[in-house]
Amino acid sequence: ASILSKKLAAGLQGLVLDVKTGNGAFAGSMEMARALAQSLVSVANGAGLPTRALITDMNQVLGHSCGNALEVWEALDVLGGKRREARLLEVTMALCAELLVLGQLAECHDDAIVRIGRVLDDGSALERFARMVAALGGPADFVERPAHYLAVAPVQQAVPAPRDGWVVAVATRGIGLLVIELGGGRRQAADSIDHRVGFSDVVAVGTQLRAGDPLAVVHATDRAAAQTAADRLCALFTLSDTPPAPGNRLITRLESD
Repeated sequence: ASILSKKLAAGLQGLVLDVKTGNGAFAGSMEMARALAQSLVSVANGAGLPTRALITDMNQVLGHSCGNALEVWEALDVLGGKRREARLLEVTMALCAELLVLGQLAECHDDAIVRIGRVLDDGSALERFARMVAALGGPADFVERPAHYLAVAPVQQAVPAPRDGWVVAVATRGIGLLVIELGGGRRQAADSIDHRVGFSDVVAVGTQLRAGDPLAVVHATDRAAAQTAADRLCALFTLSDTPPAPGNRLITRLESD
């Protein structure tokens, strides 16, 4: 009810939901995620709002960054073509494709993917984002001068891998809780948020590392906070002498009844 009431009240013509599953998600299992997605889709469609859902894996960080300003930087990099992490790009394009087909703006999924790739590559998507920022009351030159508006944490510290090995698992929820501990999220409604803090360059499952290679970079307000976060983050990565087995499917489409 909480999720759909706002969507229905807004008078949407179509809705695509990204239901996360895995150790970093509310729905920890695929069974729970599928039940949640099916419930949301059934209720929304029953209320007259055409709705689709994708169930996407959250057993590791999506993209390279965690934290408010850092994730905005990553979004700008994706839209501008500077750096596009494969999993983040795949999920984003899949969601966009569903919405284009649902809105009858593309004939099929493949047609939608081609159109999305085109606007990413020719700069149209970044230009539209700039217009959205301005329309919402943000600076008109945000895309041209993001460093002028996105504050940077005073301390940035790499988190070294404790040993050689392959990254085979990540406690994703733990990383999110660490961002909150750094000040990047609220424990109570009255808490303020430090938009500067978080983690960047977080390595993906399947990455092979040497001892001392960075697992991520901590962005913190001071050295003590950075070191505490670094120590705790290191414990959230599982390293093995052998590469991981094939992981969970990144995207599962909930088929409509």
